[in-house]
Amino acid sequence: MTAATSVKSIEWVGGLDGYVAMIDQTRLPVETEIIQCRDVDTMCDAIKRLRVRGAPAIGIAAAMGLVLGIRDEPGRDREGFLARVGQVAEYLATSRPTAINLFRALDQMRRRAGSVPFTTVEALKVELLAEAQRIRDEDAAMCRAIGRVGESLIKPNSGVLTYCNAGLLATAEYGTALAPVYLAHELGRRFRVYAPETRPLLQGARLTCWELLNAGVDVTLLCDGMVGSLMKSGCVDLVITGADRIAANGDTANKVGTYSVAVIARAHRVPFYVAAPGTTFDLSIEEGSGIPIEQRSPEEIRRGFGTVTAPPQVPCYCPAFDITPADFINGIVTENGIITPVTRDKIREKVG
Repeated sequence: MTAATSVKSIEWVGGLDGYVAMIDQTRLPVETEIIQCRDVDTMCDAIKRLRVRGAPAIGIAAAMGLVLGIRDEPGRDREGFLARVGQVAEYLATSRPTAINLFRALDQMRRRAGSVPFTTVEALKVELLAEAQRIRDEDAAMCRAIGRVGESLIKPNSGVLTYCNAGLLATAEYGTALAPVYLAHELGRRFRVYAPETRPLLQGARLTCWELLNAGVDVTLLCDGMVGSLMKSGCVDLVITGADRIAANGDTANKVGTYSVAVIARAHRVPFYVAAPGTTFDLSIEEGSGIPIEQRSPEEIRRGFGTVTAPPQVPCYCPAFDITPADFINGIVTENGIITPVTRDKIREKVG
């Protein structure tokens, strides 16, 4: 394991009176700053401002944020405490709408709170901290499994294009789309990764390139608008991305621009894969049109990173995600195997 893949993007430090330590992703790649979240408001703000991002990491942050929100609750009554758990969960659920992992983690925490035999409120708090840590550890294990399942897709001397960031920064550790990349690299395979910058917040440039360079992986950065030219050149043999939510039919929400990459990949007959754990599937949503799409501030386009790049009054179209139809996806790499072809029945076999 390389130094980069041993980095923990988010973890709980100490006991019940501890805090959440996580890499502030808005500071990368200029500086690697570890921030400390000691209350639920700070955590909610960190999720909204993308200081922590990536569907699995957001779920972990929400679970740990719930612990921050209830650990000072003075009540001794079980029903009152459970009501407070629900209030904090609802508050955290307002932070971002698209990543299903956030809502799934909060539901898991609420179920745990309601199912533990009651002794004292303090004992319940300890149980919830253990559950939050379990969510983190389970995600790390799933990412490792995704790496083992998907590494064979990456052939020697091939070109692999990814989009946005689905590596260790977006998860507990190791990543989803980058898990096969890291494992293939650790196995000594030589290949090159291509990372589009991912406008407007440049997660590919700032985060994916930072990760891969630190891990010693051969990576080349390009502008988003250069993807078609690159694929036409024959340099790309595989596309693999992450996902924020996957509908029952396989339609996949990921960072806006992913759909365009999938269309270009199909035009050039380049296999397009998605890598995601079972927790990213939302079988209650029949197809991609039902996935809520977060709308971001126009200032992220007009004034990216504080620099004015457009007339201040110009209207902007700024969704955070788009939907790639299942028909454009050759396979979905999960911890339980690769789903191919991507159909409702195959999805239920793996994650149903």
